Amino acid sequence: MNISSSRAQFSNQDAYPTRLKDSERITKRRDPVLWKDWDQSAPISQAEAQHYEDKGYLICNDLFDAREVQKLIDTSAELRAGADGIRSEDLIREPNAQAVRTVFRLDEHSAVFARLARDARLLNVARFLLGDEVYLHQSRLNYKPGFTGKEFYWHSDFETWHAEDGLPRMRAVSASVLLTDNSALNGPLMLIPGSHKSFIGCHGETPDANHKTSLKQQEVGVPSRDVLERLASEAGIDAATGPAGTVIFFECNTLHASNGNVTPDPRSNAFFVYNAISNQPCAPFAAAKPRPEFLANRGAAQPLSPLKGGLFED
Repeated sequence: MNISSSRAQFSNQDAYPTRLKDSERITKRRDPVLWKDWDQSAPISQAEAQHYEDKGYLICNDLFDAREVQKLIDTSAELRAGADGIRSEDLIREPNAQAVRTVFRLDEHSAVFARLARDARLLNVARFLLGDEVYLHQSRLNYKPGFTGKEFYWHSDFETWHAEDGLPRMRAVSASVLLTDNSALNGPLMLIPGSHKSFIGCHGETPDANHKTSLKQQEVGVPSRDVLERLASEAGIDAATGPAGTVIFFECNTLHASNGNVTPDPRSNAFFVYNAISNQPCAPFAAAKPRPEFLANRGAAQPLSPLKGGLFED
């Protein structure tokens, strides 16, 4: 496939059928993982590019200095403290509790995080991995409080974005910026390495307004236990850990999850989904209508321009 193909070539095709009536179905990935060949001008090393292609994720350390990281931590705390002032559709609370779980449209609620989303240290990596100009498909602040933070079950983001948002192809990447130390104990991101190379078309049709329940507990669009057991037995499970300020880039089809947090230590991250301009959403492939725009930016997206220098230099 020509990796410079336009959105028009994809918008009327369903390359990845899912939410199937009969049974789960696994097919080989039809898209590149790296949409651009590595060369010396790339913002990551050749070894890092190879790791991303092979494993479906990349962990980057020391992109931000201590002052920048502390500003991001303080800003996230202010957002959670002022949650009552955030429009209700952008705010998800823990099941059966009032603790903040997610703040969507993060870049709209905070100038600091809007600047972070456009920072060259994130944006240039996304543009290299996707081989295209990019825009924000989604942004959010995730928070998993100590003692009561609930789990996120195994899933591929692309499966949902394809089924319910209409993203045609696997040409998106998520950047998770850790805002707390993530250890193996407090519910870090877990990934099945190499799982991005296959697509799991899930069993079961999409209910109306599925997002209203899936944002708290996802039950539709998830792989079966048999498939998860097989993939995990073949490739293992990696925990993406690191101190606050660590950035985890992971491919849109990589299976991932996180455990509940019963430790005293909260877990928080800022989350930016970069999608290729050529891969903007069309009609959903397995839902009656698109999810609301706080979950998926729609319309004529404009490419983001990378901002260089520190977060405090503009």
